[in-house]
Amino acid sequence: QVQLVESGGGLVQPGGSLRLSCAASGSILSIDIMGWYRQAPGKQRELVATINSGGSTNYADSVKGRFTISRDNAKNTAYLQMSGLNPEDTAVYYCNALTFRTFGKRYDYWGQGTQVTVSS
Repeated sequence: QVQLVESGGGLVQPGGSLRLSCAASGSILSIDIMGWYRQAPGKQRELVATINSGGSTNYADSVKGRFTISRDNAKNTAYLQMSGLNPEDTAVYYCNALTFRTFGKRYDYWGQGTQVTVSS
């Protein structure tokens, strides 16, 4: 049982930076993959970045070099550090946790989302 709560969203000017946090109700040591997704108005939800339990990361091409995903297992928290923000980054950002279990079972958990608006 994992509950996720995102925070850190807000209004930022183009070129600015913002750090999103995702606090889990339980230990994220048991979470195989944590990720950040985003959804802009009228668009499909898209993957932003993921990080597995070993620290390996993957990023969408649109955010490579600008965003950094990390996880602090001691604090049961995942982060998304965003820099060089542009209006195209405006979206609701969601935290996701994926857990693999035996016999092919998978469990997905989602946070409520946090709004990020990039505008002058």
